[in-house]
Amino acid sequence: MAPQTLLTRSGNELTGQTFPVEYSTLSCEALVQHVLSQYSIASVLSCRLWNRGLSDVYLVETRDSGSGLRSNRPYILRVTQAHWRTKAEVEFELSFLDCLRQHEHPVAYPFLTQEGQLHIEIEAPEGKRYASLFLHAPGEIPLCDLSVPQSRKLGQQLAQIHAVTPKFRPPCHRQSLTLDYLLHQSIDALLPFFGHRPEEQEYLNQLRIQLEQSLSQLPQDSPYWVVCWGDPHSGNVHFTPDGQLTLFDFDQCGYGWRAFDIAKFFQTSLRTGMSYAVRNAFLEGYESVLPLHKQELQLLPELVQVAHLWGWAIRLKAAQIHSYNQLDGRYFNQRLHQLKSFRQHNWQLF
Repeated sequence: MAPQTLLTRSGNELTGQTFPVEYSTLSCEALVQHVLSQYSIASVLSCRLWNRGLSDVYLVETRDSGSGLRSNRPYILRVTQAHWRTKAEVEFELSFLDCLRQHEHPVAYPFLTQEGQLHIEIEAPEGKRYASLFLHAPGEIPLCDLSVPQSRKLGQQLAQIHAVTPKFRPPCHRQSLTLDYLLHQSIDALLPFFGHRPEEQEYLNQLRIQLEQSLSQLPQDSPYWVVCWGDPHSGNVHFTPDGQLTLFDFDQCGYGWRAFDIAKFFQTSLRTGMSYAVRNAFLEGYESVLPLHKQELQLLPELVQVAHLWGWAIRLKAAQIHSYNQLDGRYFNQRLHQLKSFRQHNWQLF
């Protein structure tokens, strides 16, 4: 972590000392001056911190008079957090999105800077962060969650994204969504929080063994192994009134099992109470483009559990920086209860 200057009193004099910074909020004015100025966009009307999540998201509005009528054109400026993404991971994601754009897939793609770069490196107090400017996805998140037709269309689009894998040439190595990363590292992150509950530690360790034994059967080659979106769900897609969709938030993407992407959708939809009909439409839409093998379908319940553990570990890491007060007994009991419910095969996945 890079230091910040802290003034302390020593006797009658102030002396400068260094104080480590774990997270900083970047100035909107500075982003306009030093980052947005590197893009060929119209004059910036406003830049606001829109959402603080795994990355900081800024809503940028510009003056767009290309049509002869003055209007505001929105963009999304995303600045990664230093503890979340490495440069290689950012470059992998942005290059994949650019590949999808080139093949005319409906994604919120990154813009190139005037020098032809997909991101801008920022020297923040806590370390390097990476800024990228994206197309603002037209439309809105589905009202009252996905309808059956919307879910089917989303499933079809996910399959079409997976089909692009052979055409993608990654610029660098990217952390693959392997069992070690998704399962083992996630459980290792969770176990210390159950130090006072040995029975739950034992439960997680036994689950680790069972899931590894089951999922080690899945091959890591084509057609099973693709570039995954990593976080497909209704909150990461906008629909326009005429039914057109645009996908966004690919910062968990990487090479992995295509069935894991489907399981990630099911895990989120089950946790939020989405209906069976909507879940089933998503799977039907996917298989209308890329039929799954019987083995993949049989292992979806196990992959749903892995998706839950992975998402839990990611949120846990973020909460330790931004909101440790969330990590109370109720939080862990709720997440553990959801995990155990996913192990029951009567929750009508199909």
